[in-house]
Amino acid sequence: MLDIHQFRESFDEIQRGLSTKHFVCDLEKVRELDKQRIVCLKAFEDSRSQQQAANQDVAKLDKKSDVFKESIQKLKQLSEQTKALEEAYKKADEAFMQEWLAVPNLPDASVPVGKTPQDNVELYQWHPKQEDFSKACPHYDIPNFEKGLDFARGTKVMGAGFPFYVGSVARLVRALISFFLEEARQNGYTELLTPLLVNTASATATGQLPDKEGQMYGIGDGYLIPTAEVPVTNFLRGEVLNEADLPKKCCAYSACFRREAGSWGKDVRGLNRLHQFDKVELVQWVHPLKSMEALEALRKDAEGLLRQLELPYRVLSICSGDMGFPHAKQYDLEVWAAGQQRWLEVSSCSCFTDFQARRANIRYRSQDGTLKFVHTLNGSGLAVPRVLAAILENNHQGDGVIKVPAVLHKWLSETEIKL
Repeated sequence: MLDIHQFRESFDEIQRGLSTKHFVCDLEKVRELDKQRIVCLKAFEDSRSQQQAANQDVAKLDKKSDVFKESIQKLKQLSEQTKALEEAYKKADEAFMQEWLAVPNLPDASVPVGKTPQDNVELYQWHPKQEDFSKACPHYDIPNFEKGLDFARGTKVMGAGFPFYVGSVARLVRALISFFLEEARQNGYTELLTPLLVNTASATATGQLPDKEGQMYGIGDGYLIPTAEVPVTNFLRGEVLNEADLPKKCCAYSACFRREAGSWGKDVRGLNRLHQFDKVELVQWVHPLKSMEALEALRKDAEGLLRQLELPYRVLSICSGDMGFPHAKQYDLEVWAAGQQRWLEVSSCSCFTDFQARRANIRYRSQDGTLKFVHTLNGSGLAVPRVLAAILENNHQGDGVIKVPAVLHKWLSETEIKL
């Protein structure tokens, strides 16, 4: 969430900033609810102070006197008044928080202003020295594709978007995950193995709630995670770090679950859009003065994976209107899928400033002893399905034979696999 003091003192500036994001929220209503809860809080605190003072006065009276009996009666009335005012304040605070949690993060001043994905800014492309896509074709059209990725049986077991990876393709996926995690370790990330379910407080802390209820799978009292960002960020929820411990970096491999409703045609064919997919997530908690510098380094961590896999990619600076709810600044990495002749997003690297930290109450103690909120960042390092799609398409040798990137030979002894 935003800093409430900044919201009160710089309302017009915040209103201008948020107007460039695509989220709809009534800031005037939020401001009015904030004023109402302040009035209710003052009334409650004044009444409580009167009650405390009256208690002290009554304690000095003779318990057998008429004055004592009259004072007791007035004290009961004051107590009832205080309870009523407290209840009124709680209701006012709940009404405010409901609207306050729906206010997105402010875009950083360096974010390009825009409304749609067409307004995103391509910063640069990277291509390996040698590219031979003469035998490339869409991964779902590669001979025997359905043997290596069994969508039909996945649909039977659960539904569309839940494929089985079979044989050599399953081994290739396992090699990718091992590669991603090992690179993260070498880049200073501590590996976590996280729960796949999170509670409402955790989903609220990272901004999935109240923004993305429709995209998550609710299970009992919790939610299947849409990304390991949620449990990893909440790993430190409610805790206080020492300034000397910053930055703190963790990574996690997990299955991810998203409903991904509303897309049709080639955009969802094959591996392009799944309801369950594997991903390694990179998360950082950093000093507020170093978060934008950390974002650039985080992006380089993700880019390094694509370069070692020798996959062409481009870097996009995401415009204000296409950024996510909790994001202050966001880069997307898109890999080139030569068979489909299109770019596929495989990583989003984002800085959330103190937005998530305020919701999750993650702070650090500065050298002068004061408590301050950290800044959080995360990035995909990487998401498996579209990386796999690009490997299959770009490295197709014909007849369903796929050349395995050299960097994966450590985990997959075959230099080629056949679907």
